[in-house]
This record gives sequence, C-alpha cells and structure tokens, in this order.
Amino acid sequence: MRIVVIGGSGHIGTFLIPRLTRAGHEVVNISRGSRTAYSESPEWQHVQQVVADREREDAEGVFGDTVARLRPDVVIDLVCFTLKSAEALVARLRGEVGHLLHCGSLWRYGPSQKLPIAEEAGTEPFGEYGIQKDRIARMLKHETASGGLLTTSLHPGHIVGPGWYPIGPLGNFDPAVWAVLSAGRPLQIPGSGAELMHHVHADDVAQAFERAIEHRDAAAGEDFNVVAPTALNVRGYAQIAAGWFGQTASLEPVTWEEFRKTTTPEHAEKSWDHLYRSHCLTIEKAKTLLGYSPSYEPEAAVLESVRWLIDHDQLKADRPLVV
Repeated sequence: MRIVVIGGSGHIGTFLIPRLTRAGHEVVNISRGSRTAYSESPEWQHVQQVVADREREDAEGVFGDTVARLRPDVVIDLVCFTLKSAEALVARLRGEVGHLLHCGSLWRYGPSQKLPIAEEAGTEPFGEYGIQKDRIARMLKHETASGGLLTTSLHPGHIVGPGWYPIGPLGNFDPAVWAVLSAGRPLQIPGSGAELMHHVHADDVAQAFERAIEHRDAAAGEDFNVVAPTALNVRGYAQIAAGWFGQTASLEPVTWEEFRKTTTPEHAEKSWDHLYRSHCLTIEKAKTLLGYSPSYEPEAAVLESVRWLIDHDQLKADRPLVV
C-alpha cells in the first residue's frame, strides 16, 4: 500500500516509518522541515520526503489537497491538534482514501476516578490540548459510523525512547531529578506519591499503528488506548530509577505550595498536569481487536531513554548506571 505519514520525523515516526517500509509499503513522509528522525535506519533511504507547512496550508485551506495529490491508500496523521484541522482533512480525503489514522493522546481523559481507564470511560478532559484531542476522536468515530471516511484514532501515553527526555518521577522534564536520584540525595515529591503516570515506548506506539493498518476492519471507527502493560506511581518510579544508579531513593513528601517554591513555574506546571490527572489506562481493547502486544514495560522504556541521554552527554548523573 501507499502510506502517507504526516509528521513522520518525530518520536513515533522514527520507529513507524521503518516498520512500514520493512513491511513492504510505499511510504511518503510529510514534514515541515528537514529534521531527521531520532534514530538512523537504512529504511529511510526508501522514503519519499515532502516538505509542507501544515499550519500555513491549513490557514489557506490547501493542506488536504497536498495530502490528496500524493494519492495515498492510507494516511497516518501524527501532528493534528485541532478539531478544525482534522475536519478539513477528513472532508478532503472522504471518498479518496481507504483509511485515515489519527494520533490522539491519553490527555483526552481528565483526572482519574476509576482505574484502569477504558476508551471513552474517563472523566471530561481539561486544557485545550486534551479537549481538542477528545473532540477529534469523537468526530472521527462519528464520521465512520455515519458511512463516511474509514478512520481510527490511537491514544498514546507519555511517549519515551532514545533521543529525548522522558517524563520523570516528578511528572516533568527537569533533568535535575536524575542527578538527585543518582546521588542518593533527598527528593521532594508533591502530593501523596501514589499519583500515576502511564508511559509507552515510541516503538510500541508504532506497532499499534501498524497493527491497525493490518486489521483495518477491526480498527474501523474505533479508538484505542496505546500504553505500556503497567503504569508507574511517583514512589515506585523514583525507587526504580534510583536503583539504576545503585541507590535507594530518599523521598520527602511536600505540599504543592512548598514544591512550587523549589522549582521553576514550568516544571511545577508540568508536574501538576501529569500528577493531577494520575492516569492508568487499559489496553484490553487494542490487544483484543488489533493484537497489540507492547514489548516494553514502562521502566524499561524510560531506562532506554536515560541511558541514551547519558551516553550522548545530554544528561548529567552523579553516578554511572549499574544496569
């Protein structure tokens, strides 16, 4: 099949495009610049590259034409963030493309009340990003149910992999957390320490997209959670991570007010966004309908990220990894 991937040079595309190429598909990558994927792979030599500024072309009403002119059988949209943009693409591709797959987010769900969270069973999202992702997923579901374009939406957790910082034990990207844990120094944690984060390796997300293409009939009109088999809470995550450096985590619970005094507003906001939601999702639907079988537990996925960052001098640790 001829598959067009929109935004394929990022986290997911780094693994997805080589997978699709190895499977024998003809792949076209649309990106807004010349940035290369996070990991080199010989399969990229066989990928057609198309440069397009989606934001500008959406404003001009021509982005759908850019995609349609490539005559795809399947379109995978990894970088759609507004309902308006999604609706425009659907309207243009309706009747011309066999399958549209959209990358959503676990932030389509609000703060957890009952765990694990099944598709569409979570609380109402908050924040513009999560609200838009939920609206897009619902629109796509209705589109297919009403006899229009065949669509599928997949909703990853906190994506990790080699080449970028993972969401850390405090629910943010603060690199200082790793220095503290590797040194065995006390780490202040806001809240109870039982708040959850649900990571997923980028290659497992890529696997889910590939499975959805292979099982198109089962994926038609459906939405799927795509996360690791288990989730980490703050306490457990910190203890596991400290152990990678031969340390035991020393955790000091503090109030959110106290925590905000010890970090930057940006890190504090990220921590609140992740820990207040406290997400843990079920993947039973994806396993049953798509055969999704994640290869990474969350701690293994994060460790791969941390190891890459240390090896490439992008993360400073007080002690070397012992795993």
